[in-house]
Amino acid sequence: MVRISKQKINIERLKYQPVLPYPYDLEIFRVSDLKQRTPKERMSVTYRYEFYMLICVTQGDCIQWVDFEPISCSTGTLLAISPGQVHNFGHDENWDGWIILFRSEFLIPNTSTLLAFDFGRLPNILNLNNNELRRGITSIERMIEDSLIEGAEEDVHMLLRYQLYAFVTWLSILHKHKRMHDTIHSQTSLRFTNFQKLVEKYFDKFSHVSEYANRLNCTEKTLTRATKAAVGTSAKAFISARINLEAKRLLMHTDYSISDIAEKLNFKEATHFSKFFKRETGCTPAEFRQQHLENY
Repeated sequence: MVRISKQKINIERLKYQPVLPYPYDLEIFRVSDLKQRTPKERMSVTYRYEFYMLICVTQGDCIQWVDFEPISCSTGTLLAISPGQVHNFGHDENWDGWIILFRSEFLIPNTSTLLAFDFGRLPNILNLNNNELRRGITSIERMIEDSLIEGAEEDVHMLLRYQLYAFVTWLSILHKHKRMHDTIHSQTSLRFTNFQKLVEKYFDKFSHVSEYANRLNCTEKTLTRATKAAVGTSAKAFISARINLEAKRLLMHTDYSISDIAEKLNFKEATHFSKFFKRETGCTPAEFRQQHLENY
């Protein structure tokens, strides 16, 4: 029996050590700059950080490893890594972005609940669209500019602290909005799916939106919004389209009379069916059937 030993992964602890004489507990630099000043073999090391780190990908695609799990990143991806987590930059070269590092001591202690900083409210991964990415980059560049202000270190420290708070709070608001939108979208999609199933089952019995809304325990407006979001038409138009489709099938593939088809589709009078069909199709049922016979 051959025993295969697992390869041991060396994990190095990494402290916050900005290049002197930089005095602040928050540091920002580009990934490309980090690669230039760091030997390639050091870039491939897996680290356990003793500080917080935000990575904002501004161009290209890459795979980052966080706690030994691969995370696919592209332009607009933002990763939030907390002290104690394990991270590796991976082997992709054709990407760039911003890195923000800050020590735990940089944050206001939790004894002040009003100003306490909860980094945990940020998701591990957040995807920004183009406009959001531009705003994020602007905020990052402003922090870099302000770190170069000539002034008392304590004052600049405070300025950077509150700019970081504002930046992370904005990201947190974005995350909540995206999560809420996804929840609403999911609920809307489910409602339309259920509506679609009901229409398929009852189109030859019910033709009013209210009849479906009652069965779905929602308002007609809610059902119409869900249908428009899913297929771009109103709930009424969706029902009518299904009835019209069935009418075409019966006209093309059966010998049923117009009156018989009207009755099968729950129209009280054949004339009501003919008016409906002409409104939907542009011709009468008889004309439609005749055109079909001539073409086939």
